Amino acid sequence: MNTVMHTKSFEIAVPVAQLFPLFSPEGEKLWVPGWDYQNVMGTTELSEDYVFVTKAHDHSSETAVWIVKKYEPANYYIQFYRVEAGEKVGIVTVDCTKLAPAETRVAVTYEYVALSTAGENFIEGFTAEFYRTFIDEWETLLLKYFGLIA
Repeated sequence: MNTVMHTKSFEIAVPVAQLFPLFSPEGEKLWVPGWDYQNVMGTTELSEDYVFVTKAHDHSSETAVWIVKKYEPANYYIQFYRVEAGEKVGIVTVDCTKLAPAETRVAVTYEYVALSTAGENFIEGFTAEFYRTFIDEWETLLLKYFGLIA
């Protein structure tokens, strides 16, 4: 198998305009323990084609180059390419929907394409169960960040 895709949603009692900016390189530093990135653009203002780099974070065995594929802040939608040369390419999508003034649905999709045997091995282990646990952790971390749970 050389491709895999999973989507999971959760709802959080936070206004969408307050939540959506956290799904950016700078925003993730606020709520994801150990998250950091290399800013290669010289700005933190996101746009399509914005590039940044992470090291050994979120399913990455080495360095991952991230490129903003689509950025629609008015629609609370962002999509990234995540390239790990010689191993795999990912497409990460975060789509936030306002359900009420202080209620947001967050839908997160990760799709990976293997570029090698190492990538195929990763995809084999990137199961629906693994993915559910991964995104459940996002929800827990966000609830903690907003003080909605201890």
